[in-house]
Amino acid sequence: MKALSNYIAFDLEFNTVKDVSHIIQVSAVKFCDHKEVDSFDTYVYSDVPLQSFINGLTGITADKLRDAPKLEAVLADFKTFVGDSSLIGYNALKSDLPLLDSYGLDLSSQYALDVFDEAYERRSSDLNGIANLKLHTVAKFLEIDGKSHDSLEDARMTALVYERFLEFDDNKAFLTQQEPQDTTNPFASLSGLSHFFDE
Repeated sequence: MKALSNYIAFDLEFNTVKDVSHIIQVSAVKFCDHKEVDSFDTYVYSDVPLQSFINGLTGITADKLRDAPKLEAVLADFKTFVGDSSLIGYNALKSDLPLLDSYGLDLSSQYALDVFDEAYERRSSDLNGIANLKLHTVAKFLEIDGKSHDSLEDARMTALVYERFLEFDDNKAFLTQQEPQDTTNPFASLSGLSHFFDE
């Protein structure tokens, strides 16, 4: 897995009406040297009727969107926040990145790693026994707290899951570097005592 010390994890919430997805929340957390140092979080103005399903899932209300900044301004601010940082997300290749691109913000060249793909690769090792690979399920499995379907919380969970995977990899690398003991020779552990028997 690509090891990043500095990166931004991001997530979106969107409201899909008549097959058109409207961004209603944009969030991100910035990590430097594996610690959160900054965040970005805003609702996005929309006059499109909010699906009751989305309201129940996210807790976002029409009032919050009515008073929020418009998408053009939000994406400009988000682009400034991201700068030239590497980006990570959770299954963002299938939803968040294409949606941002459809509204004129192409960040695909900065997308360094998808944490969902990493979770998939680890489902029989680090995540052995997990029920599914939903972000909140993975976070809970790794004892990471967070509220799902709030894009700031999801971005933060994505970063913390990634950090946990980095810890797993560091531990595996450390163990691999340890010299294996020769278990075929019952006297191998006594080799260091030979000088006691020298005449």
